[in-house]
Amino acid sequence: MNLEAFILGSGGMMPLPNRHLTSALLRREGDLFLFDAGEGTQVSLRRLNLRWKKISVVFISHTHADHVTGLPGILMLSSQVDRDEPLIVVGPPRIREYIEMNRRVLDMYINYEIVVREVTGPQVVYETDDFQVRSFPLRHSKPCYGYTLEEKSRPGVFFPEKALAAGVPRGPLWSQLQGGSEVELEGGRVVRPEEVMGTPRKGRKFSYVTDTGYFPEIAREVSDSDLLICEGMFLEELSESAREKKHLTAQQAARVAMEAGGVKQMGLIHYSPRYTERDLKRLVKEAREIFEPTFLTRDRQVIPIPFVEETVVVP
Repeated sequence: MNLEAFILGSGGMMPLPNRHLTSALLRREGDLFLFDAGEGTQVSLRRLNLRWKKISVVFISHTHADHVTGLPGILMLSSQVDRDEPLIVVGPPRIREYIEMNRRVLDMYINYEIVVREVTGPQVVYETDDFQVRSFPLRHSKPCYGYTLEEKSRPGVFFPEKALAAGVPRGPLWSQLQGGSEVELEGGRVVRPEEVMGTPRKGRKFSYVTDTGYFPEIAREVSDSDLLICEGMFLEELSESAREKKHLTAQQAARVAMEAGGVKQMGLIHYSPRYTERDLKRLVKEAREIFEPTFLTRDRQVIPIPFVEETVVVP
């Protein structure tokens, strides 16, 4: 089951020629989940050859322009690709108003259902049989939320030799055991999955945090993330400005990752437009002093998220 993150835009406040505004996308076995939609989102989607028809849910952190100005285009574009399924938009209070206003003022042609779910606090905002997405409040100048997508546990490793020793013949009964169901053999003996399988294996976790001041509770929400995408907007020399504007410095982002425990790697995002390439190298250097497996996200970067037994850290 493939899980990949795509960075569609890594910048904050204003777009630059090589740095679109903040947006990330998660692809899980063909389904696409969009996190924020800053200006330039459609450009990166096209350049990465991602099929926006497959976007199932859009998760918006907050309604500042650099996180939502790409959303109207996504909504209009989806009417051009014979979309059959509803598009779910999850976001803070007023995201419904923002969508409805744009539909009215721009006279949008929409030929599919848009389902809007406004977030009211820490809660599960989307769930399937295989995973769930949870929101949690951040501390910004207006209501803002982070999100985690966490897969549910997978069955343990199946041991054919144990199945044979238990008298279970090769064939469909093996599939039943691997699916978590017990089987009954001739003579009435019941074989349970745990007799022929290892312990359940942990699923993967992706966390998305942007536009917030530092506070310790963020760490609890993003603990055990296989990939944490977190804003690191400022160098530490501008920590006072970060505090006033309710943003994170790169070192504060690293502190979140370190305190969380179990985070495999962190990608910084939402850089201040004041920073040049040289400055960004200083940004990641400061973060690595606290949390070594930190990297800079780049527009149109693709980041695989393997199962823990296959983990590869992005350089």
